[in-house]
Amino acid sequence: MKNVLLIGGAGYVGSVITSHFLKLGYKVRVLDKFVYENQNAIQAYLGDDNYEFIYGDLSDRNTLETVSEGINNVVILGGLVGDPITKKYPELSTTINNIGIRTCIDFFDDKKIEKLIFISTCSNYGLIKEDQLADEDFELNPLSLYASAKVEAELHLLSKKGKVNYTGTVLRFATAFGLSPRMRFDLSVSEFVRDLYFGEELLVFDEHTWRPYCHVRDFARLIDLVIDADSQKVYFEVFNAGGETNNFTKKMIVDTIASYIPEAKIKYVANGSDPRNYKVSFNKVKETLGFEPKYKVKDGIEELINALKVGVYSDSLQHKENYGNYEVNY
Repeated sequence: MKNVLLIGGAGYVGSVITSHFLKLGYKVRVLDKFVYENQNAIQAYLGDDNYEFIYGDLSDRNTLETVSEGINNVVILGGLVGDPITKKYPELSTTINNIGIRTCIDFFDDKKIEKLIFISTCSNYGLIKEDQLADEDFELNPLSLYASAKVEAELHLLSKKGKVNYTGTVLRFATAFGLSPRMRFDLSVSEFVRDLYFGEELLVFDEHTWRPYCHVRDFARLIDLVIDADSQKVYFEVFNAGGETNNFTKKMIVDTIASYIPEAKIKYVANGSDPRNYKVSFNKVKETLGFEPKYKVKDGIEELINALKVGVYSDSLQHKENYGNYEVNY
């Protein structure tokens, strides 16, 4: 039986990975500190014989000793995720995303694990020209504390090539969308859908900027592929995680939503505070691992609208603070 440790596994992506792996027959152990008060995300898994949850800090060596016992695959998802939250808590961002993640990676230097997968971000590419596609060798240009810390952690892990016994792999995630037990509405696709569904006027900044997107269930599929892959294919390799079919501008997202909600109220504004603009190449992950997204942006929009129609997330406008990375309890 395969087993995996998901560090930060109670989050938006991690809780979906948990579900996917349990269905595949994995033993799943999750380490999480609930910095966003997201305890409800693990509710459905408690009591499952193949699931174990441990509360704790990803940088605490005693905790890591406990959670790593008997584990052969590790996925590091944890940290303060996103530009706004790291900008709001810069000192905590350094403590968790820089020092904490490095400490966590270092802990596994002498452990008998097979693979360690670090979840990074395509935000590392920052701002590129319209006619360019960023592949894994493209110059990194992090424009935020969040992306800068991810670049630093990537380099730290990759520096261990040939020095440790495990296979390290970096996955640069596209921007996530899709339903999750720990739902977030502070991400473009879900935020746009929710606001337009409930009749809010949507203010869209710099509508022609590009970003890659990927469904959370596809992320889970990809991590499973990496764990299953021959080590030589993924040995200290970096992969952009997503598919070119989901390279979208904000306007393309809004137009797709408006095809379901024709009465949508939309206003476009130039010169927003987020300058990021990048299209990404996913040839490497397709050619090396045979990975292509199963879900398109349209699928994520449709499933969320259907969820809203039956009353799921009915309080998501009144209680926005419960549906995103806005405040931390650390």
